[in-house]
Amino acid sequence: MPPASPLAIATSSLQRLVKEEASYHRELEQQTQRLQKLESVDLSNDDEGNHAFLLKQERQAVEETKAVLPTLKQKISDAVAKLEQLIVEEGNKGDNSNVEQLTAAKEAISSAKTAMREIS
Repeated sequence: MPPASPLAIATSSLQRLVKEEASYHRELEQQTQRLQKLESVDLSNDDEGNHAFLLKQERQAVEETKAVLPTLKQKISDAVAKLEQLIVEEGNKGDNSNVEQLTAAKEAISSAKTAMREIS
């Protein structure tokens, strides 16, 4: 089996970053729901102060997840730029260019740009 081309590697890297971004958004949504649920709980039977601790922990988790998103957006942006450059290089090969890889790369860029809009 021949080694993967730089275009294929960059495409799969971008796809992985987009999946990671989607995962962080799902995680943030779940954490926010848990936080809202904790905030709505009746505190009258909280003898040991566990509720305050859990609230603090959940708020911290939400903030940490939010902090990851701008860095991830930059990584996706950099990966898109690199992949666009590789697409141009592959396209310059003319008949020797790999159409399947070019198509996959363009689809990855499209999904990445959609993901970046969602991060904003």
